[in-house]
Amino acid sequence: MTETTRTPLSLLPMYGHTRGKRSPVTCHFKCGNACLGETCNTTDNEYFRDVAAAALSRRNVLGLGAAGAVLVAAGSAAAPAAAAPAPAAVPAGHGYGPGQGAGSRLPFATITPVDKTVDAFTVPAGYTWSPIIRWGDPLFADAPAFDLQRQTPAAQKRQFGYNNDYTDIIVDQGSGRTGILVCNQEYVNPGIMFPATTDPAQQARNRAIARAAHGMSVVELRRRRKGQPWTYTVGGRRNRRIDADTTFAFDGPAAGSALLRTVEHRDGRTTRGTIGNCSGGTTPWGTVLSGEENFNGYFRTPGTSTEDKRYGLADKPSTYGWEADEKRWDTRNPGYENASNHFGWIVEIDPQNPGSRPVKHTAMGRFKHEGANVRVDDRGRVVAYMGDDERFDYLYKFVSRRTISRNRAENLGLLSDGDLFVAKFRGDSPAPQIDGSGTLPADGQFDGTGMWLPLVLHGRSMVDGMSVDEVLVHTRLAADKVGATKMDRCEDVQPNPLTGRVYVACTNNTDRGKAGKAGPDEANPRNANKDGHIVEISESRNRADATTFTWNLLLVCGDPADPTTQTYFAGFPKDKVSPISCPDNVAFDSGGNLWISTDGAPSTIGYNDGLFKVALGGRERGRVQQFLSVPTEAETCGPVIHDREGMVYVAVQHPGEEGSFADQHSFFPDYVRPGTTPRRGQVAAPRPSVVQVYRR
Repeated sequence: MTETTRTPLSLLPMYGHTRGKRSPVTCHFKCGNACLGETCNTTDNEYFRDVAAAALSRRNVLGLGAAGAVLVAAGSAAAPAAAAPAPAAVPAGHGYGPGQGAGSRLPFATITPVDKTVDAFTVPAGYTWSPIIRWGDPLFADAPAFDLQRQTPAAQKRQFGYNNDYTDIIVDQGSGRTGILVCNQEYVNPGIMFPATTDPAQQARNRAIARAAHGMSVVELRRRRKGQPWTYTVGGRRNRRIDADTTFAFDGPAAGSALLRTVEHRDGRTTRGTIGNCSGGTTPWGTVLSGEENFNGYFRTPGTSTEDKRYGLADKPSTYGWEADEKRWDTRNPGYENASNHFGWIVEIDPQNPGSRPVKHTAMGRFKHEGANVRVDDRGRVVAYMGDDERFDYLYKFVSRRTISRNRAENLGLLSDGDLFVAKFRGDSPAPQIDGSGTLPADGQFDGTGMWLPLVLHGRSMVDGMSVDEVLVHTRLAADKVGATKMDRCEDVQPNPLTGRVYVACTNNTDRGKAGKAGPDEANPRNANKDGHIVEISESRNRADATTFTWNLLLVCGDPADPTTQTYFAGFPKDKVSPISCPDNVAFDSGGNLWISTDGAPSTIGYNDGLFKVALGGRERGRVQQFLSVPTEAETCGPVIHDREGMVYVAVQHPGEEGSFADQHSFFPDYVRPGTTPRRGQVAAPRPSVVQVYRR
């Protein structure tokens, strides 16, 4: 797709191939039509789906009490929400209404699902919403106000980026009236960002704007008092933009490796930029981790090597065409052979210090990172859980060599040195009982055991024929060799701060059971799994380096009213849950309830994406209740639940994704239509935004 004309949907590579809600436009820009390519993992390892483990940590390790564990709250007094169109009628067979899980401080009446064509942000009765910050909002005193018709690369570098994903709000200690918002900017959609043009110079400027719209943003916040909405501060001392040009340092065992050297970075210890930043995590020492995910679509490569094929790199024009502007995006250029190895890492930034250099941690391996979440075991060692978001790829865990310190500066290097593991899983039911339909086995649940296979242990490679730096730069190949379990796109992974159990969002895998590909197993009980599922993992809280775990499926998602789809809600009655499809990001409230945001499936359940609460204990275990719904063609990302203040936050990504600049499909969040008079700062076009929801 070029900026010259808007390519019809019917001509996009994924048109007619998408399952669920995913638009062929999203497939093109977000992951480079990955599902049309050959499956990157062609090894004959046993299959299983997702099991990951994210982590929080003991909050007193830093001597900061609850404040040291990153308080989550947000808000803003942006333009008030426009009246939303009426939601779709309640489908027969679903039990909607008031309810709250054990310990929840956020009671609400479950909303009815909203039809996929509705361009509205819908919240429960008694709640309202407003954007905290939108694409293009200025971050610095010298930044211009956003002007959709007069965008420039220089302006975008000083403005909030596009397509926000992972989000956290770190509240300053003390009054709780100030804090910072940290947010990923994953990818862009030039077709709705810019007017069509045939001018080569303008096309080059648009590509430069797109590079500046990637990366991360740090923004200072303020509010009148706790529990009130936030506004962001233009020119805040800690405000920062990180984009595709920002200098990063490599650290860890592979820093300086010949595999990271290019003509621009001859020592292999620095690089430029971060892209494809999807989910992430916030550490107990107050830094933010970001996962570089679909980096392969940004490069043109020879595409002939085993390494290229394993990472989906190919000899074809890249998604955005940046190779026309900079040689580093085409690894066929002499001196840039290793340029693609500079992406696919876990990035760590210190949001409190805008002058600090962000780091890419080679010790944590290189793949399509969805994100990373950490916890601290009882001995003070840090464990980080990471999913590789690709069909039939793996789940990983990193364990630090050193223990956490009360000295924050010392903790900034905790993720630079440690052991790397990949997961292998087993079900406990006879194979004939797992027939691909999703029917429960005889013991009444999908469950089993697992083990962590070492890739790097005590500074040594545990993979025959591969050095430490080869294991870390080509981690997928290393995991292939040790026989890891193939999974179905592990996305976000989070530990429950109250129970220690870990929850993995397994978005979907419509390729399961296809000819020549893996069939069902107990962890992936459905062929052509279009709706996804949630894995619950129990692992030792005492030993971060534990090598075994147990698991079960909490949810097998879908619409329980659909007689053609087998679903499971931890035994809770199916007629009393909200339909849910394609779980993506997860979070917890103070009562230990699980919250799930979706990148859903209107073609199967017919509704916009949303945010859902799931009770995890007692009689309510497995009850799914929808809290909010995002606008048409949008995805729900980065949920943050601050229920003690009655606040919920989400990042709304790619609203109106299938539209064009001349034919916008969404006008979120301003809901200003062409030809009307907007208020200051409002635009008649969709703007990805971070939104706060609060009681009226």
